[in-house]
Amino acid sequence: MTTETDALPEAATRTAETAREPLRDALGALKDRERVAERLLESSARHSFDPDTELDWDAPLVDGKWFWPPELLSLYDTPLWRRMSEEQRVELSRHEAAALASVGIWFEIILMQLLVRHVYDKPLGSAHVRYALTEIADECRHSKMFARMVARSGSPAYPVSGLHHNLARVLKTVSTTPGSFACTLLGEEILDYMQRLTFPDERVQPLVRGVTRIHVVEEARHVRYAREELRRQMVKCPRWEAELTRVSSGEAARVFSQAFVNPAVYTDVGLDRREAVAQVRASGHRREVMQAGARRLTDFLDEIGVLRGVGRKLWVSSGLLAK
Repeated sequence: MTTETDALPEAATRTAETAREPLRDALGALKDRERVAERLLESSARHSFDPDTELDWDAPLVDGKWFWPPELLSLYDTPLWRRMSEEQRVELSRHEAAALASVGIWFEIILMQLLVRHVYDKPLGSAHVRYALTEIADECRHSKMFARMVARSGSPAYPVSGLHHNLARVLKTVSTTPGSFACTLLGEEILDYMQRLTFPDERVQPLVRGVTRIHVVEEARHVRYAREELRRQMVKCPRWEAELTRVSSGEAARVFSQAFVNPAVYTDVGLDRREAVAQVRASGHRREVMQAGARRLTDFLDEIGVLRGVGRKLWVSSGLLAK
């Protein structure tokens, strides 16, 4: 017969076993945070690049080659596109690639601030923190690489509007921890989709292909880190924080989708800005490209419970999620 005293060790054992059980969400058991970080650190050691030495910045640009695949340009297959000459289309690709790189720098500066804030109160010797610092170093190199690409292309840089700049300032200030990782994925996965189509495309300038190849390889680790941490945070956070994350990520999607193309690009290539913006907004092809770029992310966010309520409506209004 088991006495109350005998049962105590058994109860303690069951409690310890329960404590060791991995967190679970709709996608299954979450992997151990430290093991994930250690594997990402190993991958970083094997597959990190120095763009200053990896790319041939002195090679001449190739006449007639695109700076971005034409099918990914905002005006592709619009009435205005059909009236443009081939030279004007290529020129649009030069300026639009510079605008995307400029948005990338803006976004990565935001991301670096969010990552620093995330690890501020984490164990500083942990693999999780060491990987975050490694990712910040990656993002520094990426931002410098994008800036150098813009300068080498001969196009001006395209800062986001003052409104979007300040909205992002608010978003990153009030963002919850899971909200920070949802926004991280928002910026990384859509550009990653486009870059995966760009770096193997032989119609595109070799320098641009080299830049996108480096970014795709290194961003794969960043996406893994953010996905794992977002899943963990959504399971552990209180209800109010999950609700705020849903709303803030939806608002971030709305801001990001608007910032994705700078209207000044159209003026700089000799187009009527209002006409161009109106045609982009009406373009079914453009809507399909943006939703295709976001689909892997929106499917993931839907499965882990981020795309609900008001937040889902904001995602739909952004144009990144179909109704």
